[in-house]
Amino acid sequence: MPKRILQGVVTSDQNEQTVTVSVERRFTHPVLKKTIRKSKKYRAHDPLNTFKVGDTVRIQECAPISKTKRWEVVAN
Repeated sequence: MPKRILQGVVTSDQNEQTVTVSVERRFTHPVLKKTIRKSKKYRAHDPLNTFKVGDTVRIQECAPISKTKRWEVVAN
């Protein structure tokens, strides 16, 4: 099965080798027919600490690295 790749914006880079990425998805509400924006935060592995707050990055699923990290930064 292929690994999922998501695109989002870095919201935090305070932890060592970790960035928090906010991924936004848009969908139409089934009843109201209105476009809704929902966001979710993912913690991703950034081994070289290259990405800073505000950067747009792509993250990919990986094997668990720590208790909360199951994603790794692919590129921007």
